[in-house]
Amino acid sequence: MLARLRSGARGAIDHVARRSGVAATTRGVSAAATFDSSKLTTTAASPTVPPPNEALVGKFGKIFTDHMLVIDWDAQDGWGAPAVVPYGNLDLSPAAMTLHYALQCFEGMKAYRGADGAIRLFRPDLNAARMNSSLTRLQMPNFEASHFVECLKALVKADAAWVPEGDGHAAYLRPTAIATDPFLGVGVPQRAKLFCIMSPVGPYYAGGFDPIAVFADAQNVRAWPGGSGNTKIGGNYAPTIKPAQDASKATAGKAQQVLYLFGDDHRVTEVGAMNVFVVWKTREGSVELVTAPLDYGDILPGVTRRSVLDLAAADPAGCQGGHHTARGAFETRRASERATFGFGPRPTDRAAGRGAGGRRRRRR
Repeated sequence: MLARLRSGARGAIDHVARRSGVAATTRGVSAAATFDSSKLTTTAASPTVPPPNEALVGKFGKIFTDHMLVIDWDAQDGWGAPAVVPYGNLDLSPAAMTLHYALQCFEGMKAYRGADGAIRLFRPDLNAARMNSSLTRLQMPNFEASHFVECLKALVKADAAWVPEGDGHAAYLRPTAIATDPFLGVGVPQRAKLFCIMSPVGPYYAGGFDPIAVFADAQNVRAWPGGSGNTKIGGNYAPTIKPAQDASKATAGKAQQVLYLFGDDHRVTEVGAMNVFVVWKTREGSVELVTAPLDYGDILPGVTRRSVLDLAAADPAGCQGGHHTARGAFETRRASERATFGFGPRPTDRAAGRGAGGRRRRRR
């Protein structure tokens, strides 16, 4: 079911955007209320030499390409013209709303170099739809997804030499939107900046693609029903740093991520910044692929999550996909066979550690 994209020679820009239920445009957004990708300008940077693949292992998000995409917005004039410019620092007032009230959201997506030499963005229309959802949650301006994708393609084209070859390597794109008003009040932003930077990446951890251990945590809460856990806003992530550090200390450094359990019945939610899946074989002998449902608004609708479920639905004979509210850390069913894995920037496929209340969670 799962397959890595193989990389080969350098080549042209393309993108893969299979439409599968998520609209490419956001309801209520008209052409006049979006930026126009046809007006994009490019200012070339002085080129630098991309690092070799071995320099990328365990260095996720620390190395950046030569260019960035920048688009400004204000309430009076709307979106400005998009621009690909040399990578550099932002000019922000210390009173900018994003610095005080976390009025910020972001996306995470990758460009892959295929065996045919083409560079492909993976389902960018879904990232665009999700970012618009996050912007709506923050009462910040939306945009037309098709123009957003065209701007991303222009950025990737400008830094095509930075898209690495080889299994497990890609260029990571980080679109980000921030409220830039110099205003200390809490309210609807009147100014915003949308930008995207790129980073060549390899395996997230120094151990490469070896399985990692996670700590089952029923004391800390990552997200809750009715909250903002189904969006990629900055406020969802900073509070998870301490639980991750505590988990590492509690397991003598063995646990690298936290599996968050929610409620008195310990419902399985997410692992750090990843959607979690469980594959188990039932007593009846069927194989099920299970992940937390999106019904409660506490689970991020991951693009890879969606893709895996689409693949499972396309091959029901191989594995039955489902959205279950699983209780406990893989103790819901006494299945004869179980495997656990997650999708996000951090790969995982086993659980470890001690959950809340001192109950031992079996390692996988």
